[in-house]
Amino acid sequence: MAAHKSFVSQRAAKTFVRWKIFLMLLALISMNYIDRASLSVAMPLIAREFKLDPAAQGVILSSFFWTYALLQIPGGILADRFNPRIVIAGATVFWGAFQVLACACTSGAALLFTRLGLGAAEAPIYPAGGKLNSIWMTTNERGRGATLLDGGAPLGAALGSLIVTSLIAVFGSWRPAFLISGAGTMLAGMWAWSYMRNSPREHAGVNDAEASYIEKGQEIEHLHEPANQTGRFLDFFKYRSVWAMFFGWMCFNSVFYGLLTWMPTYLNRTHGFDIGKMGGASFLVFFSGFVGELTGGWIADKWKSSGAPWNRVLRTLFAIAAIIATASIFSVSYARNPIFAVALLSSTLFFLRWCGLYWCIPSLLGTRDQVGFLGGAMNLGGNIAGITIPVVVGLIVQHTGSYFLALMLFVVLGVGLLVCSIAIDYESKVPV
Repeated sequence: MAAHKSFVSQRAAKTFVRWKIFLMLLALISMNYIDRASLSVAMPLIAREFKLDPAAQGVILSSFFWTYALLQIPGGILADRFNPRIVIAGATVFWGAFQVLACACTSGAALLFTRLGLGAAEAPIYPAGGKLNSIWMTTNERGRGATLLDGGAPLGAALGSLIVTSLIAVFGSWRPAFLISGAGTMLAGMWAWSYMRNSPREHAGVNDAEASYIEKGQEIEHLHEPANQTGRFLDFFKYRSVWAMFFGWMCFNSVFYGLLTWMPTYLNRTHGFDIGKMGGASFLVFFSGFVGELTGGWIADKWKSSGAPWNRVLRTLFAIAAIIATASIFSVSYARNPIFAVALLSSTLFFLRWCGLYWCIPSLLGTRDQVGFLGGAMNLGGNIAGITIPVVVGLIVQHTGSYFLALMLFVVLGVGLLVCSIAIDYESKVPV
């Protein structure tokens, strides 16, 4: 009995540094998306200043993703071979520097160059975050860890809409907004370096109870890892689950990035929103996505801790998310009332962002020394979408004069997300 009481006391006394680190990641990813979203929000002003047509706007909006996508797998390999702490902190400082440089641009070509630099610097952040999820979280906490990591996307987009529009209103220019957000990001990178560590035992704030809790949870998981692995990364692409993960994340990001890059302009042109209304509506839509992301993570961990298998949990949640998000975005194309359109867009993001749970998949399919690579491969698929979708939407709008066909494209991609998510076997590690 005494031993049992001691064990209970030890469990109750464990620290919660792992959650503080993932709240830090949430903050960093939020800043990431504030910096990304700043261009989308400011684009109506930049387009007038630099005399950019919709096709040129689409090229500049997509340019970030050229280098970002190209460096996903190298960034994941860096996280596997070195340590997540230096990768995350270094990436944050450098992308803040490129955001600062953007405020000095005087042409579309110069702005495009800074977006290429921003994409290159941000590339390792998600694979390194996925690596931290495999190191710091037990299997019953991975859902919340994944959605805290990915939740910064809608939260940053929401805050970016308000912050950037407010700074533009205060200063009468988009340039101070870029300067302030970039400088703040560089300071955040230094903050990450000072607090983040590569493993629980390295962190001075982690007591033995928390470290032992994490290690015991992961020991059980590691018993099920395949033996005799080759370590050849290209062998991953022999497996259906890896390809389904790749294309599923591509479909998800196609819809999200399409809304991130073009929704402010859509609201301006189709529903007549000025810069103030546009910022408020964008905040509401993307904050709904943030709430949805945390909701999905909580449901997944709660359901998993009850003993449900990963296949049942994730296939069910992804199916619900894909079906409702697709129905909502389809309805947007017929919405004539601005308030109804914003409500439907909010519904789309609330359910779509449940798919932030995709960041559980690299640790479910791979062993610990492969998570960075798998996260990079997954995010490569997602950011091929980032390269193509802004350009495709720009061309559609330029040639048709409306957003109807662009929204129908998002509907098709929602169906693709559903099919790919069901095709993944979440309970079998890939024997590579």
